[in-house]
Amino acid sequence: MIDWKKFAPIDVATLLYVTVATAAVFRFGGADRWGASWLLAANLLVVGVVLLAPRARVAGPVGHFVGNWYSIMMVTGLYAEVGVLNLDFGHHHDFAIQHLEQVVFGSQISYRWIREMPNPALSWVLHSCYLSYFAILISAPLGLWLSRRRDGARLTIFAIMATLYFCYIVNLFYPVAGPRYAFPHAHNAATDVWPARATQWLLNQADSWGAAFPSSHVAASIVATLCALRFWRPLGLVLAPLTIGLAFGVVYGQFHYGVDALTGIVVAAAMLTSLNRWVWWERAVEMQPAADLRSSPLRL
Repeated sequence: MIDWKKFAPIDVATLLYVTVATAAVFRFGGADRWGASWLLAANLLVVGVVLLAPRARVAGPVGHFVGNWYSIMMVTGLYAEVGVLNLDFGHHHDFAIQHLEQVVFGSQISYRWIREMPNPALSWVLHSCYLSYFAILISAPLGLWLSRRRDGARLTIFAIMATLYFCYIVNLFYPVAGPRYAFPHAHNAATDVWPARATQWLLNQADSWGAAFPSSHVAASIVATLCALRFWRPLGLVLAPLTIGLAFGVVYGQFHYGVDALTGIVVAAAMLTSLNRWVWWERAVEMQPAADLRSSPLRL
């Protein structure tokens, strides 16, 4: 018998995401039964990890860490699943996003910017910020965790993963390949710098096709940084320049359309607003008498 009262918000969010991802496998993965079987097995493994998480959190220091951090540990696999499934489905909505790009910016800014401003110094900075993506996602909760701000770390993990789950769901049902696939690569002084070449190599190895809109890189980085600013300001101030550079870098490097980045900012703002309301509501519930507390829908 599963005791749902022991499940943390991140457990519930992960189970909900895996449910949607599994539905996407059944909907879009029919052409490749072998590949679909592997994706379903991976999703089943994630469910098993989630079910074990409550026990892990009370099983000593290592279990406590893994039980709180498992979603961050699995994020690359979850991201890869999006690309695998989208490649099997083979459909994209780039033409619609390019039209929106034209309306918003008056041109294809992700194509023109690096070609019209091939500045090696600018490219070095913006590509380096793009490469710092996983460092931002990990540093925000890890810095809080190591500094004994454990509640802030757990809330930051939840906020980051909820943001990524939302973006991945959109990616699964509205795949957009992005300008990296839609347009030819630029070849100039800006693309010759080491960070630009390193970024292209990394994306050639581990990019997820169809995951451009909205930009999960922008959305999750903003959420991570603002959570860090909220719970430990010095950490947030260190991450803020990297996040700002990343938001511009995804467009300059031709990895995302401009509207992908803008939508990522909107997603981050909506997620943080919802999270603030949820935290305020949860604290208000915790101040209620015990009898009222037992009936609260917020007790996960």
